[in-house]
Amino acid sequence: MKAGFVNIIGNPNVGKSTLMNALVGEKLSIVTSKAQTTRHRIMGIVNGDDYQIVYSDTPGILKPAYELQRSMLDFVDTAIGDADIILYVTDVVEKKDKNAAYVEKLSKLECPVIIVINKIDISDQQSVSELMGQWRELVPKAVIFPASAQEKFNLDNIFDAVVANLPESPAWFDREQFTDKSLRFFASEIIREKILENYTKEIPYCTEVVVESFKESSERYDISAIINVMRDSQKGIIIGKNGASLKKVATAARIDMEKFFEKKVFLQVYVKVEPGWRENRRMLKKYGYILD
Repeated sequence: MKAGFVNIIGNPNVGKSTLMNALVGEKLSIVTSKAQTTRHRIMGIVNGDDYQIVYSDTPGILKPAYELQRSMLDFVDTAIGDADIILYVTDVVEKKDKNAAYVEKLSKLECPVIIVINKIDISDQQSVSELMGQWRELVPKAVIFPASAQEKFNLDNIFDAVVANLPESPAWFDREQFTDKSLRFFASEIIREKILENYTKEIPYCTEVVVESFKESSERYDISAIINVMRDSQKGIIIGKNGASLKKVATAARIDMEKFFEKKVFLQVYVKVEPGWRENRRMLKKYGYILD
């Protein structure tokens, strides 16, 4: 039996979450075009007859500007430290020296490193070949794959490389389990995805969604959630004129929840002002960003 933790790291907006979802076969990580979409470390578990892969999506590597971002970067550092295999995701547009300190770490790791050059569907063969050569020089020990997570191109070869490099080990999780997160967590993430899709500028980065109540009956889930913002002006923007903006977000979230949970959902969403929550370590611990 082979089993191990395959941790996905990389800079923001390179397609880490899209790759994770494609490899797991489930939409576990929310995906938008905005940076910092992923805030938590999210695991997706894939079982075969003689292997178990525990994929782990992580926030994008960035220079933290406030406590929330520092906590997000801690998830990345932890993922590097406990990986059996590192999947480092880059793409065809980012500069190879972005966050160079983390690229340098890849060469010093004892575990296998697989570099995925994502989004090759928006590039050409010569440019991709040149990029592969550059990455071979930067991280000589790595195996490099050009890929398109969006188009699911070359994922089979990445999967084969992952399985080949798994250590001998018993399974870490029950075979029926496909993630380490709760349904409550996914409900909050679906709402946050709709906020990212429907608001601009600083609004998505000043919000945190907390599911206050999650009750299951034979017919449906009854869910009550609060969108925390930092200022009264942000609360007004989230709600919108006559509540139209909040209703749009809640409706879109409910539809996606029903697809994800495969059950009817009754969703209530409220907005609350929590000044300075992004810098408050006590609140960040409550929201799951700081772990004991």
